[in-house]
Amino acid sequence: MAGADAGGGESHGKSKHQKKHKKRRMGVRIDMTPLVDVAFLLLTFFMLTTVMRRQETMQINLPPNNKTQVDIAESNLLTMFVDQNDSVYYSVGTEKPQPIAFDKLEKFFVEKGQQNSKLVILLKFNRKSKYHMMVNVIDKLNLAKLDRFSIAPMTDNDIKILSKVSS
Repeated sequence: MAGADAGGGESHGKSKHQKKHKKRRMGVRIDMTPLVDVAFLLLTFFMLTTVMRRQETMQINLPPNNKTQVDIAESNLLTMFVDQNDSVYYSVGTEKPQPIAFDKLEKFFVEKGQQNSKLVILLKFNRKSKYHMMVNVIDKLNLAKLDRFSIAPMTDNDIKILSKVSS
């Protein structure tokens, strides 16, 4: 790995008239071969174990301006509410919101989508709810093959209605 060059085995006799000679430095030689072997081993390991995957993105279509209004029949509107405690509620049209378990959402979406082909889902999230909850609900919609949905913030009136339902 490493070696040292001690120099020749010459003997120098000391005499009074000779100048003092500095001690001869030993040369150090480091063998870099094992380091290169380890570097290539690590490089090969990471190249063979890395999974190349494209980043997953979600396409969102935004309206051209904020004043765009779309009229939808009440029977075709399903509103989903997610409160700050990650509880999920739904209402069809102007009905009172009803709680639903998160693990039953996919089946619920499939049933509603089969019952009404013109169904539009309005997702309302409390500003204090977790971001991953929004992503999970949208994933459930995608699994149910429902692609007509809109996202909106929860209003103060919505929060009051949900507090009455949850009590």
